[in-house]
Amino acid sequence: MKHLIFLLGLVMLAAFGSTARAQEQFWLQIEAQPGLAAAEDRARAYAALFPDVAGFSMRSGWFAIALGPYLQRDAAEDQLGKLKREGLIPRDSFIAEAATLGAPFFPQGLTLTPPAAVPEVVAEPAPPVIPPVIPMEETPEEARAAEAALSPEARQELQTALQWFGFYAARIDGAFGPGTRKSMAAWQEANGLEPTGILTTAQRDSLLAAYETAQAALGLQLLTEEEAGIEITLPTALVEFDHYEPPFVHYRAKGGSGVKVILISQPGDQSTLYGLYDVLQTLEDVPLDGPRSRSERSFTIDGRSPMVASHSYVELSKGLVKGYMLVWDPRAEDGMDRVLAAMQASFRSVGDKALDPGLVPMAEDSRRGLLSGLEVRRPEFSRSGFYVDAGGAVLTTREAVEGCNRVTLDLRVEADVVFSDAATGLALLKPRSQLSPPAVAALLSGQPRIGQEVAVSGYSYGDTLPAPTLTYGALADVKGLDGEAALARLEMEVLPGDAGGPVLDGSGAVIGMLLPRDDSAPRKLPASVSHALQAAALAPRLAAAGITPRAAESKGALAPEDLSRLATGMTVLVSCW
Repeated sequence: MKHLIFLLGLVMLAAFGSTARAQEQFWLQIEAQPGLAAAEDRARAYAALFPDVAGFSMRSGWFAIALGPYLQRDAAEDQLGKLKREGLIPRDSFIAEAATLGAPFFPQGLTLTPPAAVPEVVAEPAPPVIPPVIPMEETPEEARAAEAALSPEARQELQTALQWFGFYAARIDGAFGPGTRKSMAAWQEANGLEPTGILTTAQRDSLLAAYETAQAALGLQLLTEEEAGIEITLPTALVEFDHYEPPFVHYRAKGGSGVKVILISQPGDQSTLYGLYDVLQTLEDVPLDGPRSRSERSFTIDGRSPMVASHSYVELSKGLVKGYMLVWDPRAEDGMDRVLAAMQASFRSVGDKALDPGLVPMAEDSRRGLLSGLEVRRPEFSRSGFYVDAGGAVLTTREAVEGCNRVTLDLRVEADVVFSDAATGLALLKPRSQLSPPAVAALLSGQPRIGQEVAVSGYSYGDTLPAPTLTYGALADVKGLDGEAALARLEMEVLPGDAGGPVLDGSGAVIGMLLPRDDSAPRKLPASVSHALQAAALAPRLAAAGITPRAAESKGALAPEDLSRLATGMTVLVSCW
């Protein structure tokens, strides 16, 4: 019926005129789509909200969706400003003249004659215009009386609408106290009305209509995801279901919205919750900047970068870990605060069902499975280091921290560079949070014995493996090839990731730190030749930084498994981001 009235109005506008030409027409162009099917879908969606929606092809090959027509530009500008203020149309909507629009494609059967093609006619005298009867606006007393008749649900709906538009921030309780009155006055003032703090019947209708229209534009809909056991409101105009990949349910961006939603559902306990907290922060969709909070039963992560914004919430209840992640482009975030508020208010776990019952604690294979289908943030490169005091200070090679925006220990703990010494090639790191190292290096105080078997503990393959590896070889000399007294020459083949790792003798004493190979030098050394900075050179530099290194005690050789346990406990993955 709305479309029929609209078509009749267009025909009357095309036929009516007092001169040889019809009056110029103006339209509010609110959207454009590159394809006809998508444009028709969007036009139908807008037609559910506005009675005057039309669609036109454009010379560019795109398809425009517009509201109108208006015979006066002033009227079009007034309506454009009003709809923008109420958040009912996109902020980049603009006024388009009819001459710039092409053939109509919506609604079906619409035909418009361009103004220049209207034949000259002699206008019949226009009948007298009878102005419509406008009811008197309610007085504050009448408005308050009408308000008193509202049901509790209707009062809560008004508070919800005020909250949606950012005027109300308190609890939705249906009680119109000072806070609600203040928000009503703010809404009235924002809409050019007298700020009485009491909404008239017409104003309530206008507020609720604007709220329903804005909700419909985002497609907010309460959904129950049966497989995951989650109930949540999602912006169905912006996202659509993609696939399951336990413990995630993926919703991809719809219509180029740039918005993604991921639901999270799995059995687990507190260790699962804490493991997930660490895992999510390794994703590209979770930028490093932004507040984080974690309690015994839940966590929240907000991430923000120039290109990506996200909000993640996960909770633990009755042996189930469930939550959600909303990801969007911060450069186009109109309405995202409302989407997030709707998701937060509606999220709840339903039933006792969760995805993938096999993912119960977060072992390493589970962690890898969790990240399937998600883009994981990776460091630029990783090297090795080792603990040198009980507070978690780590000694590593200067190469490991050069040019880094951020340095982490074992991918989880942020660390600050205490010093980076070009002369010795050493760097000292201190964690930003307290650590309890499983083992601390004990430096050899005497001269190491040439020819003895030694081992380097290091992350040979960077962060690919979850633990360091031991590479065995021999101490070839206690000086460098050019006679450097601070160096020790080793006979073993090492990898770049081993650099910065401790070199241990059979008793577990650290005789030095492995230095990176200099492959840029004119002399190319055999792969079996490596160098370490001896413990005698490490101790003074640590002491100058306020670290008192432990001295190794004289004892016999350790069993291989004990040496491996000691080396693993003191060795740290140092990553540059």
